[in-house]
Amino acid sequence: MSSTSYPESPKDWRGRFIANQAGALARRGDVRLSLWAPPGQLPAHVATATTPADALWLARLSKQGGIAHLLRTRKALAAGTILTLLARLGRTYRRQPADVVHVNWLQNALPLWGTTTPALITVLGSDFGLLRLPGMKVLLRSVLRQRRAILAPNAEWMRPALEQAFGDLAEIRPIAFGVDDPWFEVVHRPAAGNARQWLAVTRLTRDKIGDLFAWGEGLFDGERQLHLFGPMQEMLELPSWVRYHGPTHPADLLENWFPQACGLITLSRHDEGRPQVMLEAMAAGLPVLASDLPAHRDMVQHRVTGWLAASRDELSQGLDWLEDPMHNRATGQAARDWVKETIGTWDGCAGRYVAAYQNLLERSA
Repeated sequence: MSSTSYPESPKDWRGRFIANQAGALARRGDVRLSLWAPPGQLPAHVATATTPADALWLARLSKQGGIAHLLRTRKALAAGTILTLLARLGRTYRRQPADVVHVNWLQNALPLWGTTTPALITVLGSDFGLLRLPGMKVLLRSVLRQRRAILAPNAEWMRPALEQAFGDLAEIRPIAFGVDDPWFEVVHRPAAGNARQWLAVTRLTRDKIGDLFAWGEGLFDGERQLHLFGPMQEMLELPSWVRYHGPTHPADLLENWFPQACGLITLSRHDEGRPQVMLEAMAAGLPVLASDLPAHRDMVQHRVTGWLAASRDELSQGLDWLEDPMHNRATGQAARDWVKETIGTWDGCAGRYVAAYQNLLERSA
């Protein structure tokens, strides 16, 4: 398995889903997993495929915010970094024996060129930005042409565009990520002073914040509070009414914030797959108030599991509607039920991946 993101410690926000993904696969008795990723605590029964030199380089890349962040903010540096990534990962693919390569992010599939190992390639929303770069689809098609491959977007809404670009060369099989059991076990309690707390958990970039600051002006105060969590990846001026806490981690959200929140809010304009924090919030029984994007429509049923807003007026209406105790309880429970029935756990996700691996090996036989 390859990934350019991985949590350095349990309190690190980066690449949490990769650790969950690897851990769930390693719990199975029919998979022997090696992981090429930035340094961090590996789950039991996962071997490292990362050389010491690669680990140092990946650690530096993580501290710089990763490839996508460099492409947004430091394009000249990004070009050289991408070439180095392709060279290092290409050597790993050729050095490490594998029946199937599990690739996270399309960019990490490019170094497979010249090999024939079957590949399962996880596709995320941010990959759609990569696909808009000149020549990228042609390069990826040349890689897919050399092997059996399954492209596995983590949300159904990505299937049509992937079918159009690559459906003649690879199977497109959406595979949803999972949610760990503790999120389903969150018990709600009133916030101190009965304040109505809304949470925004996101990387701080202009596209990820979207219209939150502009539309939220005048809607939040001491009684209705907006608590913002996440790393500052672009220098943004925060309004005085925003309560910014910096980066967070799952244990902090589970123990201190999700139990007393009214809901999660995201007005992102960013390419989204199926945001993991939204799944975790819904599993915890929190309604989600979200911008009207394809990724959000794929998850949030308006007035059933949350609220979709395409304007400031709709945001204001959604806040009022979801703060009604009866609506809040009903939408929160519906959100939890939807995640449990439609998404399931990481162990279920691992089972879907293993079925895909087996299909690839059967076709290669």
